[in-house]
Amino acid sequence: MPLLKKKFNIKFMRDPTRGGLATTLNEIAESSGHSIIIEEEKIPISGKVEAACELLGLDPLYIANEGKAVLIVDKKDSLALLAQLRKHPLGKSANIIGRVVPQPRGKVYLKTSVGGERIIDMLTSENLLPRIC
Repeated sequence: MPLLKKKFNIKFMRDPTRGGLATTLNEIAESSGHSIIIEEEKIPISGKVEAACELLGLDPLYIANEGKAVLIVDKKDSLALLAQLRKHPLGKSANIIGRVVPQPRGKVYLKTSVGGERIIDMLTSENLLPRIC
């Protein structure tokens, strides 16, 4: 990843294992002083994960994501980086899920698949599922 970081001007690179995607994005928004808007339909969630979360009443945005990465990169580099990530078998599901905006500061918003918008808060309790390794 160090080569990718130099080549594509990656601003943030985080592991969403603890607290899932929602907590990771909130940490980035808070530390950067910007807000992040993500689109529900663009988040790559496998059918198995979606089914398990629905069955257990869990929000997949807060589930630990072992072996995943969240990258914030300049818009001008985003498509080239996405193409590079998708070349690797572990990056085949990589996707651009949102954008960083200057105002309001420190918030994460989700544009839902039905056209609504909601604030995605930081995980306030322990992880919903324990790590298995």
